[in-house]
Amino acid sequence: MNEKNSLLGGLCGNGKEQLCCISVDKVFDSARDKDCLEDVRVHLCDMGQEIIDRASAVRCKCVEVINTNINIEPVPFNKGFYQVTVRYYFCVTLEACMCGGRVQEVKGLCAFDKKIILFGSEKNVSVFTSDPEANSFCFDEQNLRCDSEPTLPTVVVEVASPICLDSKVIERCRPYGHCCMCIDAIPEGIRNRFDGSFVDGVGANNVYVTIGVFSVIRMERKVQLMLPACHFCLPEKDSKPCNNDDPCSIFGKMQFPIGEFYPYADEQYGNNDCGNNHTRGCCDKNCK
Repeated sequence: MNEKNSLLGGLCGNGKEQLCCISVDKVFDSARDKDCLEDVRVHLCDMGQEIIDRASAVRCKCVEVINTNINIEPVPFNKGFYQVTVRYYFCVTLEACMCGGRVQEVKGLCAFDKKIILFGSEKNVSVFTSDPEANSFCFDEQNLRCDSEPTLPTVVVEVASPICLDSKVIERCRPYGHCCMCIDAIPEGIRNRFDGSFVDGVGANNVYVTIGVFSVIRMERKVQLMLPACHFCLPEKDSKPCNNDDPCSIFGKMQFPIGEFYPYADEQYGNNDCGNNHTRGCCDKNCK
């Protein structure tokens, strides 16, 4: 057995290994960031603007990322490097205190542009793929598709749930905060997520929020790799229907969710369960 087969045998442990060629997305470069987006303007619809103008106090209840727009441009004189511009679209839920102690929720939109330079290598070939729905050598020219694979790499953006750190109400006449987008540049798909029409230049007040964002940005390309394969991934679990119709009997077989009441119990005592309704962390010698 040569050195390669010896290595594969150590990985698989059964001596029935084979080399398998697969096509995967290889990560050429990545970065993780912790960004504090300070004083970003919240764009409001007509009804939301009226509520904010009449509110005595406003606080940010929650923030979520509803979409992103990703643009890739090669960096001049630096082969293989690309400038990535990511525009985050945030849906901001505000709570406004009205007269008489009433509270009304207002949803608004804010955007922020982030730029980063990553390495993505180069690819100077055109790749064509078959279409299973048009599997014919002679077909209508109207259905002819000669779309080559773009030479630009693929960018993947992962964003954790944003954190609203602060919110402010500022008079509209005062120049303040950061805004990278006018209402005319809001995509139609994002407009449809909000009730009403976005307004600009009207009303007495503007709302600004500070958002904390944790993100990971990856730059990937399709590559072919040779990997050791032991066997096919076949399911080993049988699908057995539950014959017992007694719901209490089914419930009785469920383990008590200790982790829901004590979040760190699994880290301290592990996931072992003696099955005798004992408290987690009990001595194994006493669990008989």
